[in-house]
Amino acid sequence: MRKPFSRLRDGLAKTRRAITEGIRGALGRGGGLDGAALDSIEEILIAADLGVETALHLVDALRNRFGGNGAGSEEEVREFLAVEIEQTLRAAEREGAQGEPGAPLVVMVAGVNGVGKTTTIGKLSRIHADEGRSVILAAADTFRAAASEQLSIWADRSAAQFVGGQLGGDAAAVAYDALDAAIARSAQVLLVDTAGRLHTQKNLMQELVKVKRVLGKRLASAPHEVLLVIDANTGQNALLQARVFDDALGLTGLVLTKLDGTARGGIVVAIARELSIPVRFVGVGEAIDDIEPFDASAFARGLLGVPAVSSETT
Repeated sequence: MRKPFSRLRDGLAKTRRAITEGIRGALGRGGGLDGAALDSIEEILIAADLGVETALHLVDALRNRFGGNGAGSEEEVREFLAVEIEQTLRAAEREGAQGEPGAPLVVMVAGVNGVGKTTTIGKLSRIHADEGRSVILAAADTFRAAASEQLSIWADRSAAQFVGGQLGGDAAAVAYDALDAAIARSAQVLLVDTAGRLHTQKNLMQELVKVKRVLGKRLASAPHEVLLVIDANTGQNALLQARVFDDALGLTGLVLTKLDGTARGGIVVAIARELSIPVRFVGVGEAIDDIEPFDASAFARGLLGVPAVSSETT
């Protein structure tokens, strides 16, 4: 059994503390939810990496709900914001892709160096294995010397098969060969690791586009999922990364990593609102089972420090 969602709530501790203390201070000046308090809350939400557009939307919603006349207690404001944030996250949700009958589900995983992409692939592999699916991991990151070795280790840990290539080789060819092997071996899932790319380097992004195109040549519907791994600590830069990778690859989801007590996970709300890209999973530690399916309600309520809808408490 996987760890409860309380791990994610713990990871939001720093952001939650900043938001709740800020709201308390904004309302504690004696004017209630007046214009000055709304301005302060807007600044608090921007500082928490929810993004300017999202912060403006939330403050407008607060103003419409409470009329800007000073009404609204701290608890009411936090509850209202939690509901609004949950709705924003849910509006971006999509059904998970399905592979073709008799063919593997092909998942391409992208992300800049250092976000925990290879580790995430190992964790995703373990999830599929635990659910009874046969998995192949493809080491299409042929540009980093240790990448193939690291992915091979994760394959062993997650009971997956492994397909690699030569250092400096054609990443798209490795992806093609891995998909060919997955079809021949009747594997149910293929997870394709790709080289970490600086989203500002156009030629490197084009290599990722080639990997995606070559997968589609071997199996017309592939890849069925294109996931971007983002580091919860990168703040607004994650929004830029998501926008550039989405433009190039057509992202189907995000995986948020390194969510601990020092992280700033509010950026996923901005990504959901501005790009309509859903969060699929959250990484909450380094162990192979330290990953959880994303839950919009638990995330929003953990962010605002309000009681969960279920019997859990924050």
